[in-house]
Amino acid sequence: MADPVAIVLAAGKGTRMKSDLPKVLHQVCGKSMVEHVFDAVRGAGVTRIVCVIGHEADLMRKSLSGHGDVEFVLQTEQNGTGHAVQMTAESLADHDGPVLVLAGDTPLLKASSLTRLLEELRDAGASCVVGSAITENNTGLGRIVRRDDGSFAAIVEEKDATEDQKQIQEINTGCYAFDSRGLFESLREVRPLNSQGEYYLTDCPKILQSHGKIVLAAAKLDIAEAMGVNTKEQLAEVEQTMTAR
Repeated sequence: MADPVAIVLAAGKGTRMKSDLPKVLHQVCGKSMVEHVFDAVRGAGVTRIVCVIGHEADLMRKSLSGHGDVEFVLQTEQNGTGHAVQMTAESLADHDGPVLVLAGDTPLLKASSLTRLLEELRDAGASCVVGSAITENNTGLGRIVRRDDGSFAAIVEEKDATEDQKQIQEINTGCYAFDSRGLFESLREVRPLNSQGEYYLTDCPKILQSHGKIVLAAAKLDIAEAMGVNTKEQLAEVEQTMTAR
């Protein structure tokens, strides 16, 4: 199997941070959030990182120029997570192997958890493994819906969830391991059929299943790892968690 590649999504402005600095460049324990994500993927055996940038792209390139294993792809319009990943298709056209897709604002990710996702992908011969976590504090998070036999059925966002689905404690962390071919083939079928008019990466697992591919959800992460940062209050909370760790 080819060495894994990581796609790190870091194009957003982060308006709720109330700062001109791109959200992922805010620091946690003396290092920017996105650099903590880089560290985690390197620890999982990744030797090539593709970082999708958009807001303040020149500043992002300058701030992260010291990372020789990171290449940048520009997303000029923010049309959703699926669109952001699609921007990397040309850069990764030569890659035939596993791909981690991660958010750049999740500095508490652990290398060991990402390693487990990649192992699950390999051992099951899967096209996609959705990284999940178990938590009672599931408000606002996408739920992992399973069939009666325990197999993965869908990711359902809270606004679309039934009352029964809202009780589900297994949530989508936004961390994925894909087979590269399956990833880009499924992205070509994603349509912006949602209230935001955006292309959602979360549609890819269901598309892959519709083509008979193996898709799993694996609770390999703890809920802290899924803790994305959107406000300065959340930034402080993540810093406390990292300090305690």
